[in-house]
Amino acid sequence: MLKANKQIISALQLKAEEIRKIVLDIVFSSKSGHIGGSLSSVDVETALYFHVMNIDPKNPQLEGRDRFILSKGHSVEALYAVLSTAGFFDKELLKTYGQFNSKLAGHPTKKIPGVELNSGALGHGLSVGVGLAIAAKMDEKAYQTYVLMGDGEQGEGSIYEAAMSGSHYKLDNLVAIIDRNKLQISGKTEDVMSLEPMRERWEAFGWEVIDIDGNNMQEIVETFENMDHHNAKPKLLISHTIKGCGVAYMEKVAKWHHGVPTEEQYNEAIAEIDERIKNLKSQL
Repeated sequence: MLKANKQIISALQLKAEEIRKIVLDIVFSSKSGHIGGSLSSVDVETALYFHVMNIDPKNPQLEGRDRFILSKGHSVEALYAVLSTAGFFDKELLKTYGQFNSKLAGHPTKKIPGVELNSGALGHGLSVGVGLAIAAKMDEKAYQTYVLMGDGEQGEGSIYEAAMSGSHYKLDNLVAIIDRNKLQISGKTEDVMSLEPMRERWEAFGWEVIDIDGNNMQEIVETFENMDHHNAKPKLLISHTIKGCGVAYMEKVAKWHHGVPTEEQYNEAIAEIDERIKNLKSQL
């Protein structure tokens, strides 16, 4: 992983905006999907797939590849958009999302190149990530495992069993990320099931905890680049994000957890993103 300069950051920002457009296309065309959480996590996923992780879209099962698990599998639209943009599968397949017999289900499946786990049953992803990280240690492999969780998902007890295991086995090759957009399907996370103090809780489990602005590409990239993978501690990134990030009328609004834009709303969102794309292209 090369250290990012200003041009690399701008290129990643541009890529993230292009992926946001694809997410909108998927949800608008299929009239289904979880758009709010997909948009909030786009920046972190873009940084991972286009700068951080050791992967090969032409060889999805590369032995030494880094692993990514989307534990919050309902936000699969962002993952599909990222994987297709990276070249894991043809973008034409995205047009079939939500259709009968499509390979693209509403949660990730291993039928799709680049998907490591059939996920979406909340609370399971980190446990599998712990297993992958342990396997890497046992096999003396250098790959890293990244697990993206939702904040609403933190109400699942299995997560904290995995947290204990990650610390016990000193899994410094494991990075868990919480997409902390503070909203879930039922409303505000703190009203549904209080999650704070989140940092202190994970530190008590023995994890190295880092707070980041999960919609700031510069900060995301610098955080991953400066990570110490040899300190015998698993990492937790509390990625503070905005639900529906990048579409003004969706931001911080709970109904866009799984809302579908009208044609007018779709066009408004695309115009907003296109303006940012135009500005970013002028910087390259």
